[in-house]
Parts: sequence; C-alpha cells; structure tokens
Amino acid sequence: MQNICKFMQTNPTPHYPGTSRAHDDRRETLRQIIRKGEVGRQVELVRLLKRAGFAVTQSSVSRDLRDLGVAKVGDRYVLPEEASAPVADLRAVSSFVQEAIPAGPHLTVVRTTIGSAQSVALAIDRARWPEVVGTISGDDTIFIATTSARTQRVLVDRIRTLASR
Repeated sequence: MQNICKFMQTNPTPHYPGTSRAHDDRRETLRQIIRKGEVGRQVELVRLLKRAGFAVTQSSVSRDLRDLGVAKVGDRYVLPEEASAPVADLRAVSSFVQEAIPAGPHLTVVRTTIGSAQSVALAIDRARWPEVVGTISGDDTIFIATTSARTQRVLVDRIRTLASR
C-alpha cells in the first residue's frame, strides 16, 4: 500500500501553493501572451488561451490578471515587472477615474472608464495609502474599504485630486 501512495503523489516540481500544474501552466502562458503583444481586452486573452488549449472563462482570466499583478496601462496589459513605480502608476491611470462616492462610513465607490477599474485599483494598492484597507474591482467600479469616516474623507479627497489631473 505504501508504494501505491508514493506512486499517486503529485509531481514534486514547485508551483504556486494551492494551485494545480495546469493552473500554473495557464498563468505562464498568460504571461507569455502579455509579453508578446499588445493585448488590451480580456476577451482577446480568453481567445488566445483557448487557442493554446486552456479551458478558461473571462472570470478565470480576470482572477489570473489580478493575482499576477497585471496592470492595464493605456489600452494594453503589462506585467508587474514592466509597470512603473506607484506614483507613475497613479499618474498613468488618473485619466480613467471618473468619480468617488462615499457609501457609508467605511466604503468608497470609485467609478472608472469601462475596463479600467483593475488598473486603477492596482495602482491604489501599490501606492499603499494608509487609509486604504483593501480594494475590490470589477470592470468599471472599485470598492475601497477604509477604517473610519475620517480616513474615508482623506481617501475621497485623494481620489478626487487624482481624477482632476
């Protein structure tokens, strides 16, 4: 029985904790696609990954982009090592910010241009503003959690300043 258990163990080759080999391969292929060309839409990434033999959905690609730290600069995706420093990231995405609206004392809703929320949220996360507890982004909306109403006011002022640039 002991030999059978050893036989059925997974390959000890290192990969991301909690992920499968196929998952890791998909992410590596995604990195290669982003490095090679100017892909600007998740639909294109889904198509290219399917062509490479991966069964993916837009939501799985979206999670991969977030987990890999991929940013959208202008109209294309870039890997973290290609992205600029946080201040430059904020300047690069400032034109995508449309408005910031408080939603209760701890939540701020930021509206962006369509397809830009992840890039803006990533830039905010990388800026490490002390008032930001965390961000969640969709396609054109970001939810930002703060610890208090006071820190929320600071955040809203920062974002409105950012949007006015």
